[in-house]
Amino acid sequence: MRAHSLREAISLSLAAALLATSLFAAAQSSNADRPIRIVVPLAAGSTVDAVARAVAPAFGRATGHPVVVENVVGAGGIQGTAQIVKAPKDGLTLGMVSSNHVINPGIYKTIPYDSMKDITPIAVLATVPVVLVVNNALPVKSVKELLAYAKGNPGKLNYGSAGNGSVLHLAGELMVSETGIDMKHVPYRGTGPLITDLMGGQVQLAFVSISQVAPQIKAGTLRALAVSTPARSAALPEVPTMMESGVPRYSFDAWIALIGPAGLPKPVADSYAAAVQEALVSPEARNVITGQGLTVLNTGPDLAPAFLQSELVKHQKLVKQSGATLD
Repeated sequence: MRAHSLREAISLSLAAALLATSLFAAAQSSNADRPIRIVVPLAAGSTVDAVARAVAPAFGRATGHPVVVENVVGAGGIQGTAQIVKAPKDGLTLGMVSSNHVINPGIYKTIPYDSMKDITPIAVLATVPVVLVVNNALPVKSVKELLAYAKGNPGKLNYGSAGNGSVLHLAGELMVSETGIDMKHVPYRGTGPLITDLMGGQVQLAFVSISQVAPQIKAGTLRALAVSTPARSAALPEVPTMMESGVPRYSFDAWIALIGPAGLPKPVADSYAAAVQEALVSPEARNVITGQGLTVLNTGPDLAPAFLQSELVKHQKLVKQSGATLD
């Protein structure tokens, strides 16, 4: 009796999946000329926006649809993401999100969606390594010397970030957690003023994405001590990792992922993931990826959900530890 019920349940489940896929295929056929809208819940000019616009042409060629990238900003990405999760499940509205997607549930008391249950993870395209930089007035030339200085001068170091609960804030918070040093966090409204004050000495150190401080590192106006990732970055091959520098459990980077609303059939997510893979090797995308110092991951829909879930757990722990809140 149980075996019969199980077979019946499996048959119904398969039938439902096939029906969903066939309905989607019919919808796609009728929508063949309609564009795919990729919502970027961050400002134009951001790394996520640059990547979305770089992969859009080749992604469109692979899917057979024109692609329109649209920035919907507000509330740290919540407004744009709300549009993604509430969109029709016809595959014509997708979203390009960043690590903020798994940070926001901890720094905002309420958000109008569940960051995992209300999305279909399609692909994790790339990670965005960050680098620990210090201003030249600080008498340290390595992470080991920085930690010794911090322990000898508790509470005297200020580290800046792009804002409370930002990726750069949590990168610094992880260093505090892993080393036990005492530093003060100074939040800024974006990386532009942060870098200006970092060079001016108002803050002594910060974690910043490599592309945003590469000119200053090259010019010698900021000193790079370590990159955040387990492996060295091709953009700064001479700079050691935090792990190499004596912080063995330190591993941190931002990332960029393509998502859709919950309920997209798996064949659709698979086909879009394949289109992303094709787009990532296009000349348009390669130039941006190299220029931004990104590391291509291209984790597809089989592994992307577990990746995002693990990042959610990791970031929520850091948010709680930092005490960051935005409402």
